[in-house]
Amino acid sequence: MSEPSDPSDQFDDIVDAETHRDPDLAVIEAGSRTLRTQGGPPPGDPVPGRPEDPELDKALREVETELSTRWGETKLEPSVTRIAALMDILGEPQRAYPSIHITGTNGKTSTARMIEALLGAFDLRTGRYTSPHVQTITERISLDGAPISAERFIETYQDVKPYVELVDAREEYRLSFFEVLTGMAYAAFADAPVDVAVVEVGMGGTWDATNVIDASVAVVTPIDLDHTDRLGGTTAEIAGEKSGIVKPGATVIMAQQPVDAAQVLLKKAVEADATVAREGMEFGIVSREVAVGGQLLTLRGLGGEYTDVFLPLHGAYQAHNAVVALAAVEAFFGIGADHARTLDPDTVRTAFARVASPGRLEIVRTSPTVLLDAAHNPHGARATAEGVSEAFGFSRLVGVVSTSGDKDARGLLEAFEPIFAEVVITANSNPRATDVDALAAIAVEVFGEDRVVVEPRLPDAIEAAITLAEEEAEYGGAGVLVTGSIFTVGDARLLLRRG
Repeated sequence: MSEPSDPSDQFDDIVDAETHRDPDLAVIEAGSRTLRTQGGPPPGDPVPGRPEDPELDKALREVETELSTRWGETKLEPSVTRIAALMDILGEPQRAYPSIHITGTNGKTSTARMIEALLGAFDLRTGRYTSPHVQTITERISLDGAPISAERFIETYQDVKPYVELVDAREEYRLSFFEVLTGMAYAAFADAPVDVAVVEVGMGGTWDATNVIDASVAVVTPIDLDHTDRLGGTTAEIAGEKSGIVKPGATVIMAQQPVDAAQVLLKKAVEADATVAREGMEFGIVSREVAVGGQLLTLRGLGGEYTDVFLPLHGAYQAHNAVVALAAVEAFFGIGADHARTLDPDTVRTAFARVASPGRLEIVRTSPTVLLDAAHNPHGARATAEGVSEAFGFSRLVGVVSTSGDKDARGLLEAFEPIFAEVVITANSNPRATDVDALAAIAVEVFGEDRVVVEPRLPDAIEAAITLAEEEAEYGGAGVLVTGSIFTVGDARLLLRRG
């Protein structure tokens, strides 16, 4: 790990660090070498469904309806004034436990889940706050590695509601949907109580509602262009907003970044007297092999190497998320700074072998294989396309795509064009979904008219894609990828989930 000492120092030596994935890492087909047994039996579906009890489901829907009357997650007033006021009136619950704070453009939720799994394997009680949800709002707040129950979610809302209303009455604007949920998460973690909170920002960092914690570890996953209307038009400007989670004396775990973003993050770390650990420098991937059901890794952490780590997730980007998560947990335990040692390797292996990341190259059906992936911007789409090409030998892959209206649909479609034989354009259930005709027009420009099918309803789109994938007697090597938005993935998961 490194700790720059003077804000006036030249950053050239640091910035010269690699900013792209190592092109020489061999990707070797490892057959059945999975080490899956180290994690024990696979966990159940990590995504909860609606409550089966009609009265409980009704009560949860009433809470969701009340929350929906507030500003949505896309309408923001860049300030932490309201959430700070709520924390004050609640007795500062976010200070009742240490925390790890995660920002970045892509990979935040997967990294948060990996950090949570590692901490839990070391017998710490965890609270995890992530967004948005795939299927059910309760997913956003987790305790001990599982979403809180509908009952507990409702109770938490009722507990904080009087205080939320007090803040509403005092402030110029009411607390937003995301601010109320953030307050609920922090209160639930304090009430549990948890040993450590793993918190993902909603957007940006500096003025994000989650940024009322003083995390000892700040994690920055790869930064790319997204939410440019709110965060800035360059990766440097976006990094400036995201660097707001770096607090005095913290340890910054930094994934590989564009050069201009790295400069901004490093400067912020110096100003905050924070210690920096950079992927590719202080920690990184030593080797990576494709394996049945995932990949086999050797990771270099802050304290040493961890060999034979099976990760049951596909794609190089998940391997990079894994090593970032490992470094974050090492930093939380003081490894690399106060202690020159590694975490227990067997415990690390067990934790990673049980990681799940719903909606991230998730297989929900076979014959033909149907994958779900929540890629919603060009950077994420490129990573997904690489992961699909590496892990699956599809002879014919058909895409099902619906995006959100504020995203770079053209860039996303261009990233997928090389791997899709055809694309089925559709719409998800979110009101912000891109107009089907408008998205189809872009798709025709990218793919050509002969490769584009339009089905406004998602169930029809999935059926059409499966039919296309099975054409020309290529049934055995066919695949369908449903992508473009987490809302698209959530809708598809409800339609296709097993059991």
